[in-house]
Amino acid sequence: MTDADAIPTDAPLFKPMVERFRGYLPVVVDVETGGFDWNRHALLEIAAVPIELDEDGRFVPGEVASAHIQPAPGTSIDPKSLEVTGIKVDHPLRGAVPEREGLDKVFMPVRAAAKRHGCQRAILVGHNAHFDLNFLNAAIARVEHKRNPFHPFSVFDTVSLAGMAYGQTVLARAVHAAGLEWDQREAHSAVYDAERTAQLFCIIANAWPR
Repeated sequence: MTDADAIPTDAPLFKPMVERFRGYLPVVVDVETGGFDWNRHALLEIAAVPIELDEDGRFVPGEVASAHIQPAPGTSIDPKSLEVTGIKVDHPLRGAVPEREGLDKVFMPVRAAAKRHGCQRAILVGHNAHFDLNFLNAAIARVEHKRNPFHPFSVFDTVSLAGMAYGQTVLARAVHAAGLEWDQREAHSAVYDAERTAQLFCIIANAWPR
């Protein structure tokens, strides 16, 4: 039997995700909040997009998981932040859930994606990623969540990646530089921003020599 005969015909010709980032699964996260202070202001929206691999081993955005969050007791909202996001906190169609339920709604598919790829946990990818991570960690601490799938402090920041790749650090400009569309009317929605950031991350990461 030759060496070629010993290789299964369906064996992938690229590294699996578990070997790409030291056992971590990149997951793009975007949050919309009631201000800039993660210790004081409310978490209002969260969206997460696991990064997957296509049949050629290229990075592609996975399925988004998201939740609208009820302001947690003891947190506050700066009205100016709502002018930017357009969030109507008390709108009956917003479908907001308590903070613990919202985290579970996002964490469950993230844990499933990490397990599917054989990764030990997720690593947060974001545009100004520590902003998102700080609000996420504050919410986790408030509800005493014990099954956080994300690394507690390490991140991949698309600000740095886009600055290196395109000389742009503003998300909308970086998205345009990457050849993608940007709809300002949809901006500051956690789902929209997470999906565009995931596309941006994949384009930049796929351009890196493998």
